[in-house]
Amino acid sequence: MDLFSIVLIVAGLALFETISSVDNAIINAEVLSTMGKKARQWFLFWGLFFAVFLVRGLLPWAIVWATLPGLGPVGALTATFSNDPHVITAIEASAPILQLGGGVFLVFLFFHWLFLEPKRFGFPTEQFFFSQGVWFFAVVSIILSAIVWFALRQNPMLAFGAVVGSTAFFITHGFKENAEKEEERLMEKGSRSDISKIFYLEAIDATFSIDGVLGAFAFTLSVPLILLGNGLGAVVLRQLTVGNIDRIKRYMYLKNGAMYSILVLGTIMILDGFGTHIPHWLSPLSTFLVVGYFFFRSKAAIKKG
Repeated sequence: MDLFSIVLIVAGLALFETISSVDNAIINAEVLSTMGKKARQWFLFWGLFFAVFLVRGLLPWAIVWATLPGLGPVGALTATFSNDPHVITAIEASAPILQLGGGVFLVFLFFHWLFLEPKRFGFPTEQFFFSQGVWFFAVVSIILSAIVWFALRQNPMLAFGAVVGSTAFFITHGFKENAEKEEERLMEKGSRSDISKIFYLEAIDATFSIDGVLGAFAFTLSVPLILLGNGLGAVVLRQLTVGNIDRIKRYMYLKNGAMYSILVLGTIMILDGFGTHIPHWLSPLSTFLVVGYFFFRSKAAIKKG
């Protein structure tokens, strides 16, 4: 992998991590506004450490290790930089399972947003799908059934990976729904201690980070590059939390951009899982194009008032 490819992948990862975690930044900023100064400073410093090094650092490494247990913990971290033919063979054999599971997770995430989540409509079709929210579970069930059917014809473990991806989606979705209800109670001053709010924010940050971490595997299987790109995105996210969250809220279509990029990355991962050759530059380039389109569309809407 040449230097340009590395820079492109890291930049794409940082952008995707930032844009996909805007909701997380908004929750953080609103809860932090109810906390004391000392607690806010503690969270912004130590919370960054946990977000970058523990959550976004350990999670991709743990996923690769779980997918390739034979490599061991150190091997899972350095596998993609190894020239050992046995390691390369192991990665090529197990990567489709990871790609298909992550792809199913991201595609489900997109359709949940499209059918069920309140949004600023970027396209007329979004309003139509939102009015048909009852069909969400039918749509994702049909998608999962089709993917599992084709996966079983290739490899039962591939089908199992798709099921794990759907399971991970519904588990994290449950945590996020509970987080939205809990946020309303935390916004009441004096309802909880600052320490309990810090633990809540750390738990929510871990839940929201799963989207970015799984999406990162659409860019690369290199854990060090994922750590670097996601880490940069987490740093940017903390800066937004501190001082620019109200400005970010004005860009009304950024969430749309994040979700359409999630759909594209999820589709790329599914195709890659089934053996379709995907150029390494496609994921970062598509992320820049999709997010860029909705960014400039948001900017135009701000100018129009």
